Amino acid sequence: MNRFLLPLAAAGLVAVPAAAQVNPDLAAVQRHLSSVETMTAAFSQTDRNGQVLTGTLTLKKPGRIRFQYQKGVPLLIVGDGKALTFIDYSVRQVQRWPIGNSPLGVLLDPRRDLSTFAKVVPSPNPAVLSVEAYDPKHPEYGRITLVFQRSAAAPAGLLLSGWVALDSQGNRTTIRLSDQKFNAPVSDGTFRWNDPRRQGRAG
Repeated sequence: MNRFLLPLAAAGLVAVPAAAQVNPDLAAVQRHLSSVETMTAAFSQTDRNGQVLTGTLTLKKPGRIRFQYQKGVPLLIVGDGKALTFIDYSVRQVQRWPIGNSPLGVLLDPRRDLSTFAKVVPSPNPAVLSVEAYDPKHPEYGRITLVFQRSAAAPAGLLLSGWVALDSQGNRTTIRLSDQKFNAPVSDGTFRWNDPRRQGRAG
């Protein structure tokens, strides 16, 4: 079920040379990410085969995130501040990666400097701002492109509407967000999970 890992591909974002002057749009994205302490949203995930799964995303900085998939899908992705954990309850499998080795680290660590590993992607739509993170020294890590809508009501004037992950084999996974809510209280208990490797525990 590796296709489900694409939105959180275990890819490190190693620093690449920054431009001499930070793009103002990139600076706006940095301000947005710095101003968002929590976020909840509904998500829709489309894999390379066109299969669509839905669920709920919860984020709390630093380092915590939860992808709760729709009822009947035995998958869970949780970031606990240190690692991202992918749990497949159908086969009792658990996989973990350091958050720093995931492209979603850009969303979870407000201290990261976007100018060292990301660039603005030109868009024909002035209402859309896309930022791509990619390390050309490690193409096996793939790419992730964060997509924002310009919105005066959102933090720093930007609304995260989703992202596209592309692995080194060219397999694409798209995440779309809706009903985004920012900086409301989120309990730390949201990021707990049941370990299927322990007998007698369910997901």
